[in-house]
Amino acid sequence: MIPGLRVGHATDAAGLTGCTVALSDAPAVGGVEIRGWAAGVHGLEFLDARHLVPTLDGVVLAGGSAFGLEAIWGVMQYLEERGVGFRTSQTAVPHVAGAIVYDLGLGDARARPDRAMGYRAAAAARPGPVAEGNVGAGTGATVGKLNGMARATKGGLGCAATERDGVHVGALMVVNAVGDVRDPETGRLIAGSRDAPDGRRLIDTAAALAAGAPRPVFRPTNTTIGLVATTAALDKAQAARLAQLAMEGYQQALSPPHLDTDGDALFALSVGPARSDVETLGRLAADLVARAIVRAVRAATPAGGLPVARDLQ
Repeated sequence: MIPGLRVGHATDAAGLTGCTVALSDAPAVGGVEIRGWAAGVHGLEFLDARHLVPTLDGVVLAGGSAFGLEAIWGVMQYLEERGVGFRTSQTAVPHVAGAIVYDLGLGDARARPDRAMGYRAAAAARPGPVAEGNVGAGTGATVGKLNGMARATKGGLGCAATERDGVHVGALMVVNAVGDVRDPETGRLIAGSRDAPDGRRLIDTAAALAAGAPRPVFRPTNTTIGLVATTAALDKAQAARLAQLAMEGYQQALSPPHLDTDGDALFALSVGPARSDVETLGRLAADLVARAIVRAVRAATPAGGLPVARDLQ
């Protein structure tokens, strides 16, 4: 995705779940921004500027709801075996943060990312281009659930990256939102809640809610999670600010974002020594987040009986 970062997936195509791991070549500085009321996260204390450990060794994004957090222990095992982590007199203790999406409503609800899957994803982590669509944490992702899963559209995982003035910035997003996905370049809805279980017309969730449509019964069954990474050198406060600014990309591409049944979480990682202004980085990262969200649904393939963006009007 960007220099200094490796990404790996583990995918259960039958159970429709999976996990995605981002590992830094050297200890990274991390931050996070959370919006919505249904987040499932781990390791946020490592991102606090007051925490003794100054860096992070990786980020895990997983399906499986809270069960999927088990994948983190597999990633920690993989890293410990290689001496990666905070050095103590006994061993290296890896510090890994993570977030999950609820994908139990598609595929096999008993299939969840576990320790073994996390280990496989870590072992598969490679530099360079990242597979998109129905892979890793995006395997069971869906969007547009105002009127239930039967009228949803398949979501997925997407990436976008760029380089400006010698500084690399990238975004990796898992799109599993209550709302719809809108292409910021055209303003057109491209995936979301449909007019009928066999329909191909999008209803426009934001417009329906504004017109008084009943809000979804509270269930923490949604969420768009991801990470932005840069080769710019940042401290923890700046990394948190980068995550905050980058989350504006949700508003560009999700309609509407951050509902109370979403658990939107976005990590930020600094993995290099380059110099840049965090406000400039944040604006660039927000655009990449939006692009990655759009790419996620465009790269998705049909699964669980749900259509994909290219099938819709």
